[in-house]
Amino acid sequence: MTPGKNGGAPAIESTPEFVERAYQTMEKNLTIVRKRLGRPMTLAEKVLYGHLDDPQSAEMVPGKSYLLLRPDRVAMQDATAQMALLQFMLAGKKAAAVPSTVHCDHLILARLGAKADMEAALGENREVYDFLRTVSQKYGIGFWKPGAGIIHQVVLENYAFPGGMMIGTDSHTPNAGGLGMLAMGVGGADAVDVMAGFPWEVLNPGIVGVRLTGKLNGWTAPKDVILMVAKILTVSGGTNRIVEYFGPGAASISCTGKATITNMGAEVGATCSVFTYDKRMADYLRATRRAKLADLADKHKSLLTPDPEVEANPERFYERVVEIDLSKLEPHITGPHTPDLARPVSQMAADVQKNGYPDKLKVALVGSCTNSSYEDICRAAEVAEQAKAHGARSATPLLVTPGSEQVRATIERDGQMKSLQDIGAQVLANACGPCIGQWQREDVKPGEKNSILNSYNRNFPKRNDGNAATMSFIGSPEIVVAYALAGRLSFNPLTDPITTPDGKQFKLQPPKPAPDIPARGFVFDTAGYVPPAADSDKVQVAVDPNSPRLALLDPFPAWDGKDFAELPVLVKAKGKCTTDHISPAGPWLTYRGHLDKISDNAFLGAVSAFAGEAGKGLNVFTSARDSLPKIARDYKKRGVRWVVVGDDNYGEGSSREHAAMSPRFLGCVAVITRSFARIHESNLKKQGLLALTFQDPADYDRIREDDRISLTGLAEIAAGRTGTCLVRHSGGSSETLQLNHSFGASQLEWFRKGSALNLFHEQ
Repeated sequence: MTPGKNGGAPAIESTPEFVERAYQTMEKNLTIVRKRLGRPMTLAEKVLYGHLDDPQSAEMVPGKSYLLLRPDRVAMQDATAQMALLQFMLAGKKAAAVPSTVHCDHLILARLGAKADMEAALGENREVYDFLRTVSQKYGIGFWKPGAGIIHQVVLENYAFPGGMMIGTDSHTPNAGGLGMLAMGVGGADAVDVMAGFPWEVLNPGIVGVRLTGKLNGWTAPKDVILMVAKILTVSGGTNRIVEYFGPGAASISCTGKATITNMGAEVGATCSVFTYDKRMADYLRATRRAKLADLADKHKSLLTPDPEVEANPERFYERVVEIDLSKLEPHITGPHTPDLARPVSQMAADVQKNGYPDKLKVALVGSCTNSSYEDICRAAEVAEQAKAHGARSATPLLVTPGSEQVRATIERDGQMKSLQDIGAQVLANACGPCIGQWQREDVKPGEKNSILNSYNRNFPKRNDGNAATMSFIGSPEIVVAYALAGRLSFNPLTDPITTPDGKQFKLQPPKPAPDIPARGFVFDTAGYVPPAADSDKVQVAVDPNSPRLALLDPFPAWDGKDFAELPVLVKAKGKCTTDHISPAGPWLTYRGHLDKISDNAFLGAVSAFAGEAGKGLNVFTSARDSLPKIARDYKKRGVRWVVVGDDNYGEGSSREHAAMSPRFLGCVAVITRSFARIHESNLKKQGLLALTFQDPADYDRIREDDRISLTGLAEIAAGRTGTCLVRHSGGSSETLQLNHSFGASQLEWFRKGSALNLFHEQ
């Protein structure tokens, strides 16, 4: 490996020179913006407007204006990077215009343990890894090999910096907000924009302030802060908003603890989340070989904190202020099936009885991009050591995932890994694994109702193991280990004793505060990093034309200028319809680089409002009931385009753009919902689809299974103008519904040209 300039750090790094230029640009832009706004600014506004492409003329109305921004870098994980880079190859650029990296963390299946699982992944995914490595080397992109770590932990350790702006093709990209960065999850097409040298367009978000006071104590951890925020805001309360954390309590939380909180901002639909710069961030920068960046941040601290007037009178500057006293916060557990169903652990036993949750814990899991830092593992290991001292072991299988090779090597050196293994824990590869459904689970049968507890971030049905009957609950790592020792959900670690194999009982004590920075420093490891090629012309991108996993893309066709008439409704999705429902992961991750093949999973998890069954619908031409992808392919074969109807917060969850690209590929032209989740709405627009909402949400109920939908007046569609939908029912009656949209003027060109990518070829 070729060392970088910063003590051996990777070459596509945030160098002091790079960061200094970023701060200078922010200063220049904010001088202009301050004159225009004429008021104090929040931290989020400073970073957001400091990255404006044109600060002099940009409209800055939260919730209405679209901003053109210049992010500092792009990060991609291997599942989404495939389609992102296949699209980038169509852009005709010689190299990425901004520092960019690819991280191989999603395709490693958890089966037997770290070593065996890594060996299997390298064999099973070799052609995908070869493609990602060669395309990265050719286009000036840094590449992190499988096993190097989870994207967000590696980014925090190597690339994030206070006041920076990053977009990433994963919904938990906001993890870097723990280091004061505005980091936003996007679809691959957005990443292509930035890598191709174009500004990134996003709706100007509102800003929610979360004021933290007091200090975490006892069992309470940073995870409990975001579980409380999710409980308050719900899964859609952060949509098109930035959540900004401030107040005296924030300074008591470590940098990696802050990252846990900002990471799970994705679960409230937030554009991103961010903490104000403080000493804990500076300490982390110094501990991860970026002392010069800490010095620069100290020098430019006014850019990295809200103005004093904002902290003094937050209600004047934030859309909403949430107050949380950390000293009074209890440890929480959330779930099942949604990340905002949170309650304190003291209420868990009652909820088990009231709701009929299976009390026996089948598996407990520690790790994920949200909770796999050195501090997290230290706290978990301290609970394990208490159990070991009393001769107790985990009463249920306990799986542990380190966040990166740096963390894994450090906890092996310092003994925390052994502490966990001594009570029965199995250590998995440094990858996402069960958090994203990459888990070959054999302890339950399909459809078997069971409970699991984990320190992950997302717990939709089928999310972890492909079993809709699994009830997935979420808590902090130390809480997960405590419950693993008891083996049941009705346990309360604050009050209940644990029985040892010899019949004795003991009570766990709250884990002591743990260091976020090892006393002996981190074990630095960049052996998993591959730099871009010195001579990119000599690199041949590895894509086998006969590959079942990878296929080069053809551009989507442009709009023909005509209205859409008499379109069937492929599916009317009822209730929660996440991107996991629209384009399931699990075994389908195999085809993330092959649009045709992965489109066979389209809407398999979407529950029909008519039949109440997932993945099935009515073919209006044959009157037969069949799987939704088969019906869509039949419509495509007939040359018939179609629409989708969705409920509230449609497209919640992952950033995967396959949930937009597959419908587009199969013939969808419009998605009409009560409301959208931010990233998915943007993904639909980028792929040339019409993302529309019912002006009256109750009109959702008017759509019938065999209706025909006509979208008229498309030639006159414009920003801020409502549209018309003519619904013809099978009995001959019809009605007209009004539809809204959030397209900006430039975004409508994406629709007219067939996709945002098609527009590149004309610029």
